[in-house]
Amino acid sequence: MRHVTAQRHAISLRKSSTATERHLWHFLRNRQLAGFRFRRQVPIGNYIADFACVEAKVVIEVDGGQHLAQQKYDARRDRELAGRGYHVLRFWDNDVLLNTESVLAVILQALERPHPVLPP
Repeated sequence: MRHVTAQRHAISLRKSSTATERHLWHFLRNRQLAGFRFRRQVPIGNYIADFACVEAKVVIEVDGGQHLAQQKYDARRDRELAGRGYHVLRFWDNDVLLNTESVLAVILQALERPHPVLPP
């Protein structure tokens, strides 16, 4: 049941994307970044990632000003995602909008890094 609720919430979030998320999605969709497939608003464990490349185990979070007030939540969330083998990248809205090429370069570097093998 929780999975169905998470899926519905993710669909709702996709429909109400921020301008910054739509901007970044323009560059990530349809395997445009080195052939890697990204999904947006992806349920992973107890959380929904803004963007995820499941094959490379990379999660991208786009943070606005509200994230200053929720640093503990974000840290807990990042730990859970890391525990599932994901490398979490966080970018501020302004960086995504004003420094898109630099943001994409950081993402590409994370996608191309070797992935640690997690114990079963």
